[in-house]
Amino acid sequence: MNNKKIKVGVIGCGYWGPNLVRNLSQTSDCEVAILCDASEQRLRHMKKLYPSVAATSKIEDVLDNPAVDAVIIATPVRFHYPMAKAALEAGKNVFIEKPMARTVAECEELIALSEAKGLVLMVGHTFMFSPAVNRMKEIVDSGDIGKIRYIATQRLNLGLFQKDINVAWDLAPHDLSIILHLLEETPEAVGCQGSCHVARNIEDVTTMYLKFRHDCCAMVQNSWLDPKKVRQMTVVGSRRMIVYDDTEPLEKLKIYDARVEVPPHYDSFAEFTYSYHHGDVYVPYIKQDEPLKMEMRHYIECIKEGIQPLTGGPEGMEVVRILEASNQSLKQGGASISLVQPRLAGNGNGKLVKPATTEETAKLISA
Repeated sequence: MNNKKIKVGVIGCGYWGPNLVRNLSQTSDCEVAILCDASEQRLRHMKKLYPSVAATSKIEDVLDNPAVDAVIIATPVRFHYPMAKAALEAGKNVFIEKPMARTVAECEELIALSEAKGLVLMVGHTFMFSPAVNRMKEIVDSGDIGKIRYIATQRLNLGLFQKDINVAWDLAPHDLSIILHLLEETPEAVGCQGSCHVARNIEDVTTMYLKFRHDCCAMVQNSWLDPKKVRQMTVVGSRRMIVYDDTEPLEKLKIYDARVEVPPHYDSFAEFTYSYHHGDVYVPYIKQDEPLKMEMRHYIECIKEGIQPLTGGPEGMEVVRILEASNQSLKQGGASISLVQPRLAGNGNGKLVKPATTEETAKLISA
């Protein structure tokens, strides 16, 4: 293993950037070398917390610094593509917060550039590093809940309002990444409806519908106007159901032994009756760890070992592809937009192919 410390520059120290800096500072094998933000007030605040770290309001000071190996981009979405492109062209490994870019075309260009330069390109789909999500994935893969019939998610809160993206682009990427992870499949079509209550032409309430093969579907509800913070996902299987509540401090997952059974044979409608099964509720043990810490550790590991991230460019692009289709659907009053050409590498049947990881990385994610 390369023993050299990876020196990181963080661009964007507003809402989410400080959380990234905090976790990077606690990650071995890396050093936060420089912070960049357009706001002098934010830089002064960060300098009080990290007095030994350089600070600048000019992105050139980060990209032109030969000591900087990697860049974190935690800015508004409209800056993701131009900043990431400039960083890759400067020979820096890049981590971009979600969503990866504003269009699929921008994502494709960044992926091609990172491959041509031999650099790591990773997208901040933090929940792929959540112990609760990974435990849920294990349960689904074991077949314990049977065939997934549908997934319903709610990610609601009061604000924070964005100026350049709607609420679906702001909140849905988290749930979309989890849904794609659980199903290992790209949707066939996307429909989305929403309303603009506060800012003109920026939807603050949306409901997205994803159609998958074999009658499986997913519903994603997002809002900036809800009085209560809600972070809930329900996975309904043919045998059991999972409720994932990320606001719960400990019991984030609950498995319900509940289902509806259809009689195998009946001669008339009068004989047709559903059977409802209600069993126990099981709360699996989950080892607690901060997903963001695991994510930053994985990013540094990918750079040092030269491996593909679990949430690389193709995974980030697939989420943007769905979001782009949702915008098109919104403009057409909720019409279903076909997604017949999956853009992730596949095996010909719509199944997503995950990049290979080292044994050490696999242990990190499952820890």
